Amino acid sequence: MSTRIRPTLVLLLLVVALGTTGYVVIEQWSVWDALYMTITTVATVGFREVHPLSRAGQAFTLALIVVGVSTALYAFSVFAAVVVDGGWPKYVQRWRYVRMMKNLSDHYVICGYGRIGSIVANEFRRQNTPFLIVDRNPERVAEANGRGHVAIEGDASREDTLKRVGIERARGLVAAVGTDAENVYAVLTARVMKPDLFIIARAEGEESVSKLKKAGADRVISPYKIGAVQIAQTALRPAVVDFVEIATSSDNLELSIEQIRIEDGSKFAGRSLADVIERDKMNVVIVGIQHAHGSMEFNPVSNTTLHGGDHLIVLGSSQTLKLLEQAAK
Repeated sequence: MSTRIRPTLVLLLLVVALGTTGYVVIEQWSVWDALYMTITTVATVGFREVHPLSRAGQAFTLALIVVGVSTALYAFSVFAAVVVDGGWPKYVQRWRYVRMMKNLSDHYVICGYGRIGSIVANEFRRQNTPFLIVDRNPERVAEANGRGHVAIEGDASREDTLKRVGIERARGLVAAVGTDAENVYAVLTARVMKPDLFIIARAEGEESVSKLKKAGADRVISPYKIGAVQIAQTALRPAVVDFVEIATSSDNLELSIEQIRIEDGSKFAGRSLADVIERDKMNVVIVGIQHAHGSMEFNPVSNTTLHGGDHLIVLGSSQTLKLLEQAAK
């Protein structure tokens, strides 16, 4: 719809600019008087002339009436068609989405709004995590926008598409498009554009896992494998599975499990775990520590020294975890 509105506005502004310039040059009027005369002429209001017109000025006014009125009528017909066809709300919505995309930062980009992408989007929304959706299918884009998400139509493997969604300001990318080949291209493009981006990719088959990792994915998830393991664990250890679901669900406000990053320069860095956490007062359980060099330490001892870049895996109430996260910055 913007392809019709923008050229029409440019044409209308061009006629006003030419009319104003013509009166300034021909009649030596001020810019304000020339603009006033141009607007009243194009709008066919019929007010008197600002100043008496010379013969050249009268000829110019006749030409301006023909060109200006024709342009104004054309512009009116275009705007009316947009309103009648229902395109104006869509144009306003698209304009709002463009502004949101320009101002959004520290967000996730979800590539693909299929079965996996839609679930990821719903979970991000439940967790109040900012995200954008990119999909080549216009019907899926309309469906995502209809559900209150922000989605655009585009190819996630193209640099111009990723630039539109602010990949340089993003926190991470989820590659969940239709095929493994498309995911490989999307991951590779995103990795080249932002080397430090956290990328999660979906793999249909086991043979694609290594390809996606070589393309630059930090994590590769196979939904079928995860689903099968979940079924087996539920059969063997249902209580453990229930506990993990409760701890990781945002619907449960009494208990949650989070990862908290120890920032460089934080007051926690360089101090022991017992010194900074104070488990009894904070009422949290330190499940593990993912050290900056990548190793994971489960159930760490109290004299473990924390360093900048470490991640604490903590279990506790949401309010306590928020306080702990603020203190770790």
